[in-house]
Amino acid sequence: MNYASWKLRKAVAADLHSIYTAATVEEAEIRLDEFKAKWEEDFPSFVQYWRRNWARIIPFFDYPLEIRRIIYTTNAIESVNMNLRKITKNRAAFPSDEAVLKLFYLALMNISQKWTMPLQNWKAALNRLSIMFKDWMLIR
Repeated sequence: MNYASWKLRKAVAADLHSIYTAATVEEAEIRLDEFKAKWEEDFPSFVQYWRRNWARIIPFFDYPLEIRRIIYTTNAIESVNMNLRKITKNRAAFPSDEAVLKLFYLALMNISQKWTMPLQNWKAALNRLSIMFKDWMLIR
């Protein structure tokens, strides 16, 4: 969005939102074509970026809508990643993989205590994840 003027940001963001909230890959491709027709003249780099990375975006649509909502709400994810990187960046090496997992577990417990507002639709996403990955133990 750095290349969009302030006047057009909301409209461009709304059109991009219609792409990644589409129900299927086919619908997303139709929305991308609509985006291209509307914005390519003003923002050719946006269209090129989405087309160039389309193969990386398609797997996103394999997940149910509840999980996709959590995925594209990246602020929480980026915050967790930043905190985990902060914890590991000062350590040159770990004695074992288990040591890293223990450190991450403790860090995630501390991070989760700082959260003030739960992610929207987290319960629905958690239910879908537990169905999809029933063999995995989910931390609750």
